Amino acid sequence: MKKKIALAPLLMPVVPLAGAEAFKFDTSYQTYDESGGRMFVESYYYRGEIFLSEETSFRFQFLRDAISGSTPNGVLPENQQKALPGAKQPFLTPIDDVRQGVLAALSQQIGDHRVELELSNSRESDYLSQGISLSDKWELNQKNTTVSFGLNYLNDTIVVRGIDDQNKRSYDLFFGLSQLLDKNTVLSANLTLGYAEGYLNDQYKSIQRDELVGVFPVTSSYRENRPSSRLRGVLQFQGTHYFEKTKSALDAVVRLAQDDYGVFSQSLQLEWRQSLFGKWEITPFFRYYQQSAADFFHNSLNEVNIATPQIYPDGSGPNYSADYRLSSMATMSLGLKARYRFTENIAASVTYEHYDMSGIGSDQAPAASYATASMCTFGLNFQF
Repeated sequence: MKKKIALAPLLMPVVPLAGAEAFKFDTSYQTYDESGGRMFVESYYYRGEIFLSEETSFRFQFLRDAISGSTPNGVLPENQQKALPGAKQPFLTPIDDVRQGVLAALSQQIGDHRVELELSNSRESDYLSQGISLSDKWELNQKNTTVSFGLNYLNDTIVVRGIDDQNKRSYDLFFGLSQLLDKNTVLSANLTLGYAEGYLNDQYKSIQRDELVGVFPVTSSYRENRPSSRLRGVLQFQGTHYFEKTKSALDAVVRLAQDDYGVFSQSLQLEWRQSLFGKWEITPFFRYYQQSAADFFHNSLNEVNIATPQIYPDGSGPNYSADYRLSSMATMSLGLKARYRFTENIAASVTYEHYDMSGIGSDQAPAASYATASMCTFGLNFQF
């Protein structure tokens, strides 16, 4: 939900439209670097918005992610495997890929309504995602109240080794309410209901089972088998207050989510935006996230009552996955963003964030699965 400009100029610096026309553009470069040389991602973003008239605008985004390194594949660490000499399976799987995406959106003001149609396309070597969404923002009560609602549809095609390409479809319905309490305070609440169906497995994740080959105990590996559908709900509350005396703003977000996998999550995000010397904006931020494990999360198939796992699972039961992202875990981020405005129309920013993930409770993955990472972002913003 976009914040009201009336809240405070600090929160969203905007240049007045010249002749009812303006152009915004920003570009950023981001790195994500996991400790131990595990995963490294370079991202390039190019975003812009063209105001065609007072009622019509066109928004676009291009992105490119270059991914390299390795990631846990779901098998147990080597010291927990039973295997013949030289037959232990690697705990990490190498990854080297490039993702390119494009998004285009046309927005039209119709009375008190702002209607937007958005199209998106994202492509990797083994994954294609195409999306369309339609949303509406309805301003009421002299623009002090905003009601938002919309629909989103994604159609994904996944390349899976050994079988034909698989399909995944996702549907999202969202509703939001934003209320300006006074000139410095805004509260909002958003509800998203989502449903996905089709191939929901990660084709690179495995799960192991201890077995006997003849008289030798070995640890065999099988593909994971998630359900073929997923229903989820996300409820988010956000509050922002601008402090005039200190020229600062506090932004707080609480998010609760539940799905029929059995995963319940909650998160808290806090940001303090401080204006300094008329040119600088300094923003320290903190995020904490915690989730329970999926009902079908297991570290190995030793915990699952199944005779012979499918070679190419289709989502039918029993379901199982050793993906650490479905385990009981918590993450915490600490960061700092600095923004400097050179002129009324040009600004630059730099952000550093430290990210730490760990398992919690009894349904956690092996400790080596969880990552510690640092993220750096450099950005330029232009408004004309």
